[in-house]
Amino acid sequence: MTNTHVSNVRFVLFATGVTAIGGFLFGYDTAVINGANSYLKAHMHLNPTQEGLAGASAIIGCIPGAMFAGFLSDKFGRRKMLFLCALLYAVSGLLSAIPRTFDQFLWARIISGLGIGASSMICPVYIAEIAPEKWRGRLGTLFQLGIVVGIFLTLFINKVIQGMGDEVWNVAYGWRWMLGMEVVPAVAFIALLFAVPESPRWLAQNNREAEARDILTKVDGAEHAASEMAAIREAASQEEGRFSELFSGPFRKPLILAALLAIFQQFCGINAIIYYSTKIFATAGGGTANAFTSSAWIGVINVIFTFVAISFVDRAGRRPLLLIGTAVQTIALGLVGWMFHTGQHGVALLACVILFISAFSMAMGPITWLFLSEIFPNKIRGRAMSVAAFILWVSTYIVAQTFPMMNDNPAIGPAMTFWFYGAVSLVSFVFVLTMIPETKGRTLEEIESQWSKKKGAA
Repeated sequence: MTNTHVSNVRFVLFATGVTAIGGFLFGYDTAVINGANSYLKAHMHLNPTQEGLAGASAIIGCIPGAMFAGFLSDKFGRRKMLFLCALLYAVSGLLSAIPRTFDQFLWARIISGLGIGASSMICPVYIAEIAPEKWRGRLGTLFQLGIVVGIFLTLFINKVIQGMGDEVWNVAYGWRWMLGMEVVPAVAFIALLFAVPESPRWLAQNNREAEARDILTKVDGAEHAASEMAAIREAASQEEGRFSELFSGPFRKPLILAALLAIFQQFCGINAIIYYSTKIFATAGGGTANAFTSSAWIGVINVIFTFVAISFVDRAGRRPLLLIGTAVQTIALGLVGWMFHTGQHGVALLACVILFISAFSMAMGPITWLFLSEIFPNKIRGRAMSVAAFILWVSTYIVAQTFPMMNDNPAIGPAMTFWFYGAVSLVSFVFVLTMIPETKGRTLEEIESQWSKKKGAA
């Protein structure tokens, strides 16, 4: 391996690795409410509807965050928006730890949601736009790795903080420390972003070709830079860049596929478990301390099986992993529902939940974000990704808001709730089998041209 190649690899890994910190903060912010919600509920005397709102409040911010980030990143660049996301995370972490009223808490969480929504759109797009096609799958899954590492460390941090005091201390202060610790990685993210370059494709689209060529040369050499610049120019000459193209032109199909995949990713119930696993295990009769331990195990498995996706996504491809993952999800969620139906808990219930988490972490979790970042045309990728992320976060909000009401409703209960999520996973399997194309090993411009060719053939 030449020194030049080593330098190229280090450059790409650094840029994508720093961007993946946005995923880490996404994961931290997503999971921190898991341990904090029961103590927050006791501290602020919340009813079930307010408890659901506390869990879903960040997602309220995710929706406009995702909606507007695409337009802003297309106009001002991916890097500037990453700085904004990091700042939002830092401000939210501080404000979430010091609220005196429930309304103040909700506004602090909505600010974090703006950061989550924006970063969920910008981070995958940035990684897809800077990574060469031969590494794009593995590097694209770094964003999901950041999310699951954030979730795991948050569950671990929550457990450590929960063990620092008794119930009274946790109700008064523990949840504040859980939420406030987010400031530390947010500040680190801001500092590291100063060394990260702008997206070369965004630069090329904005007539800054010399800068784009320089970055692409650092990515994979001069030959790679020349071929990529030629492909970007050719794609630019064939596309108008109007947002309306997504809804009426050849790119309507990828928008539909992206929207459905985003919906299926969330309605399988993943965030019902990520947000409420402590409540789920406590409801099953395991006790609060054991519930925190079980939640920490979920975080471990989440990380381990994301590495499965990293290892195989560029070798096996996107479709095989999605098919295996959705099939196993269906079985696992059916078993979780059966455990609740028959009153079983403890190790058996934890094993079934872990089976579901394993399947999601190797497929629907990382590959959804990767697929969404790959399939849209260069000129409107940011805005198109915003539409997909907006749909995903609306779906997330619905799941987070309805889970406590479904779970606590005697007419539905946890068994029927998880069987519903299992049915969605089954539909997801059929959808992937019949509709999702393979994108492994293809440049973004080649993927883009696929939709135009299909339209012309029709």
